[in-house]
Amino acid sequence: MKKVINLFSIVICMSLLQSFTITPDSIVTSNPITNSKIVWKAYKVTGSHEGTVDLLSGSLTFDKDQLVGGEFNIDMSSIQCTDLSGEYAGKLEGHLKSDDFFGVSTYKNASMKITETTMTGKNSYQLKGDLTIKGITKSIDFQVSVYGKKATANIKIDRTHFGIKYGSGSFFDDLKDNMIYDEFDLIVDLEF
Repeated sequence: MKKVINLFSIVICMSLLQSFTITPDSIVTSNPITNSKIVWKAYKVTGSHEGTVDLLSGSLTFDKDQLVGGEFNIDMSSIQCTDLSGEYAGKLEGHLKSDDFFGVSTYKNASMKITETTMTGKNSYQLKGDLTIKGITKSIDFQVSVYGKKATANIKIDRTHFGIKYGSGSFFDDLKDNMIYDEFDLIVDLEF
């Protein structure tokens, strides 16, 4: 009987020790974005406009030194035009915030969640993410470079995939010089 109790005690102790032993396969850390700059550039038949939009929050997730994910929230009410000034900048900003474009009174934020990462070089990744604009979520692909505590990306977005059809030659005829191209660029610089 004493041997059975001792054997039972050893099994219980080993089980307890095993349950408290942690053997991590990897360490995953999430780094909050502290500084960022997002520049947008949109094109039309007669030229282009550019400006900025602010990041509300964001983080990049790493497994050791490898980028494995991230999430971002963008303040759409912060859209600014930087290539115009005064009244002209104000008119363009107001139009971009209207329902013709981003509908900021209803959709104050846009968001993006990285869903897949593929390392393509020492500091380069091909990413797939779910981008939500005006309540519509679409998958996008883009490249990002990570150097030290900085990440940069150039993202091309087709606005019509998010219900933004104003001035689009894909949906309206006879726009002539008033046509606005469907794709716009986001140049993203993040610091974490």
